[in-house]
Amino acid sequence: MKRHAMHGFTLIELMIVVAIVAILAAIALPAYQNYLVKSRVSEAFVLASGLKAGVVVNASEGSADLSANATLVSAANHTANVLTTVVDPDNGTITVTTTPVAGDGTLTLTPSGTTGPLTAGTPPVGNIEWTCTASLRQVYLPSTCTGT
Repeated sequence: MKRHAMHGFTLIELMIVVAIVAILAAIALPAYQNYLVKSRVSEAFVLASGLKAGVVVNASEGSADLSANATLVSAANHTANVLTTVVDPDNGTITVTTTPVAGDGTLTLTPSGTTGPLTAGTPPVGNIEWTCTASLRQVYLPSTCTGT
């Protein structure tokens, strides 16, 4: 009669596989957590970008209030990632405050015309340029934004 050989894994082989999986998890988890925060900050950036159109329209019309009809989120109706969006009525600066799960900081978009910062009641000269700054870590921000 023929003898059948035993097939399977030894304990040491299984321990090596478990160790490799643990090392991969230790590397992947921090990267995944950074990715989650970056995607949440992305929501704040999109909300801020949505407010740009309102500021541009108000500035182009020479409105005395650059924030007219341009607020999306207040402290009363905040989202899981964004606490507030505020538009400065005098210069059109958009400030978005994020929740702790989205970096717990602020994202600021500052508009300026060819001749300098926007001023309520004065239509801008030339195109409006936006400068993005934030109190969040740079790793969480889009490449067009400068953080700490």
